[in-house]
Amino acid sequence: MNDKSKYGRVLRFVSHYWLMFPVLFATLVVTRVASTLIDVAVPLASGAVVDAVIASSPDQPQAAYRALAWFIGLGAAFALARQLVAFLVNRMSARAMVAIGRDAFAKVQRFSADWHANAFAGSTVRKITRGMTAYDSFTDTVAFGLLPAFVVVVGVSATFWWRWPLLGLIVAVAIVIFLVVTVALSVLYVRPANVASREWDSKMSGVLADSITGNQAVKSFAAEGREDRLFLDVARNWEWRAIRSWDRSAISGIVQSVMLVGLQIAMLGTGLALWSAGQASPGDLTSLIATQFLINGYLRDIGQHVRTIQRTVNDMDDVLEFRDAQLQIADGPEAKDIDIANGRIEFDRVTFRYSGASKAIYEDFSLVIPAGQRVGLVGHSGAGKSTFVKLIQRLYNLDGGRILIDGQDVANVTQKSLRRAIGLVPQDPVLFHRSLAQNIAYARTDSTQEEIEEAARLAHVDLFVQGLNKGYETLVGERGVKLSGGERQRVAIARAILAATPILVLDEATSSLDSVSELYIRQAIDRLSKGRTTIVVAHRLSTIRRLDRILVFDKGRIVEDGRHDELMGKSGGVYRHLLETQMSAGEIEAAAE
Repeated sequence: MNDKSKYGRVLRFVSHYWLMFPVLFATLVVTRVASTLIDVAVPLASGAVVDAVIASSPDQPQAAYRALAWFIGLGAAFALARQLVAFLVNRMSARAMVAIGRDAFAKVQRFSADWHANAFAGSTVRKITRGMTAYDSFTDTVAFGLLPAFVVVVGVSATFWWRWPLLGLIVAVAIVIFLVVTVALSVLYVRPANVASREWDSKMSGVLADSITGNQAVKSFAAEGREDRLFLDVARNWEWRAIRSWDRSAISGIVQSVMLVGLQIAMLGTGLALWSAGQASPGDLTSLIATQFLINGYLRDIGQHVRTIQRTVNDMDDVLEFRDAQLQIADGPEAKDIDIANGRIEFDRVTFRYSGASKAIYEDFSLVIPAGQRVGLVGHSGAGKSTFVKLIQRLYNLDGGRILIDGQDVANVTQKSLRRAIGLVPQDPVLFHRSLAQNIAYARTDSTQEEIEEAARLAHVDLFVQGLNKGYETLVGERGVKLSGGERQRVAIARAILAATPILVLDEATSSLDSVSELYIRQAIDRLSKGRTTIVVAHRLSTIRRLDRILVFDKGRIVEDGRHDELMGKSGGVYRHLLETQMSAGEIEAAAE
């Protein structure tokens, strides 16, 4: 995307949020223009004071006092108007920033699981928050920098042109040259360095977030020093780029200062020439000097304003990428909420390939799971078990075929209703840094405390809650770090119990637990799965022996289908071989202990 289209896109984006508050925005623009025009009038009023003093006598000072009153009144009016602008900008920016953050967060939340798996969480958060603050900086720069500078330049040039055409021409030409050089320096010289610095700033944030969120692994392998070196390497790459960016800004500022001195010489030199020719009064010279200071004040920071606009455009561009990105998994225009009465699941000639994979996981795959049946999925890693579960939740779109639940194609229903109908207990449950009660009630936020505690009892959560000082109000830490793996798993089961969904999915829910935790969780699962269509993805085969049906996967195909005793009766069968291998491994481990 070229710069012109990028600036146009950002301007449309900013205007959208400005116009969300039309009355506030219109009041802000009118007040800002009025305050700047008052500011332009102040130097002229200072000249009028000088001329009035010269023309008045001590015994008749009325004209001088009137001119002074006008001068003071204009100064006070400008100060009040400028403060009013600040109040208006504060309110509009705060409301718009909330709206920008809300919209970006809502969009990112709805990106696919595949997108989140390939994105740095820290960088994503940084881009959203940086986009919000960039909007604030952009609005401040326009309201307090560019808009008043434009009004001052036009107002002063027009006034001088009306009084002294030659001076008006000189001032206009000098200002145009100043602006062209300033913008060229900012765009062609400073901006490339700013972009490089910004890219490494995002990388630095990503490394920080990745390492901090993975602190448990860092400690496990005593890798603090390694992570320190990784961060330092990225930080040093950012360091020299940041210094280059700041140095170029400083050089640009020096050039602007030299040009402003040239403008000052041109204005005051021309003013003196006009006074010598009898075309300007002492008051006019006073106005000219004051106006020169006014122009310098507004133009001095133009370069910084341009660089700020460039930086904020780049920062907002990240948020715009989120806003304009198409959802990888989107509801159809006529999608309706799913209505599940029984929970019958059917894969109808399904074909699916992961993005970038050389071959499909499923090819013309068909299967029916009757309502209320409890089914176990087993097989080697990569056989297609977890993919089966993800496709039921529609975390990916199919390449061919259909998945039906009670005869409804999951591609034609809303994702929200579909996933609310499926209770999931994953291998590694995600808990939020909130209270235990809030984590249990996450699947149904309107639950009462009694319902939460009953679900906790059924999932054996109550056994460890008794040892917590704050009970169900205990904060569990980021990602549930304060709880053990078995305790987190029981919280996830309590969530599923509370959700009371017609379909239940357990994805390797006991694979990494000790025998005591597994016993508790197996008992909870038995309660949880009664009367529900249940899919259990299992690595530890002891958890699926009592299920109604076991499906053995191999390379995206079902190679065996039956109950535990039926599959164990097949000499040389895949399921029997898997179970015998696990038993042998268990015996070896027991002997080692």
